[in-house]
Amino acid sequence: MGPHIIAIAIGLILDRIIGDPPSWPHPVKFIGKLITKLTGWLNKGRARKAKGVLIVIIVVGITFFATLAILIGAYSVHIWVGIAVESILIASGLAQKSLKVAAMDVYKPLVAKDLPLARQKLSWIVGRDTEKLNEQEITRGVVETVSENISDGITAPLFYAFVFAGAPGLWLYKAINTLDSMVGYKNEKYSEFGYAAAKLDDIANYIPSRLTGYIIMLWGKKESKLPFGKRMKGWWQDAKKHPSPNSGYLEAATAYQLGIQLGGINTYKGTVSNRALMGIGEVPLSPNHILGSLSHLNSAVILFWLWMMVIGGILFGIT
Repeated sequence: MGPHIIAIAIGLILDRIIGDPPSWPHPVKFIGKLITKLTGWLNKGRARKAKGVLIVIIVVGITFFATLAILIGAYSVHIWVGIAVESILIASGLAQKSLKVAAMDVYKPLVAKDLPLARQKLSWIVGRDTEKLNEQEITRGVVETVSENISDGITAPLFYAFVFAGAPGLWLYKAINTLDSMVGYKNEKYSEFGYAAAKLDDIANYIPSRLTGYIIMLWGKKESKLPFGKRMKGWWQDAKKHPSPNSGYLEAATAYQLGIQLGGINTYKGTVSNRALMGIGEVPLSPNHILGSLSHLNSAVILFWLWMMVIGGILFGIT
């Protein structure tokens, strides 16, 4: 486990400093191509739920064992070659810098009162319609996106890197997450075929999302005047109102810590979706709350990593 712990730490630092250079080949692109090819073959005819299970087994299996094979080859050359390769694989599966850059790309025109540019930049990171959003709604879109992606993009991959010995575990999770993002829709085309992918993603994110939300509630930046007990109670209650079984624990934590209200009316390709409200809105949303959500990202990632180090050290000592 020792080399994997070192690789996780280096990978976390690399992702924080370098992120994902656009010119570099990214493993998610290869996973996406595999999913697209298999979907074209399997998502038709009868027994689509069974075929959906099959695509999950194939994609997750290929991703996990391909990563494992790369690492076995790298570590067989030399331990530091293995650590270097694994660090790069881990860094490429995290999203610290890319998430921060995306949020700041909206924040900067927003504070400059360039709403058309802010709406355009927001449209690159959310699925909702952005053409008519005002400053508060643009801010809400960024804060909600940052909040839910702290787990999906960073702490959940880290969790599985610790649980399944490094990069293979991280990329096992990324394969599940990519499957859900591509076929896990509740529409006519994917409702049956994507059922297994969506359910597996919900299961995979169950523990990391709650742990991350709990960390934000305990140690994240606090601007609310509510006492701790009321914030914790509100967080736990409001999180369950979100249509996702996991994302609510991140968005509600951010809402209660910053004293804002998230949720409300979103429009997707002209179709109105009324999301449950989270938080009590002690203050109106403003661009500075984007910075608050990024502060939560920083503290959550560092403390989540420390928690995993302590828990991993205890388990390693026991075994």
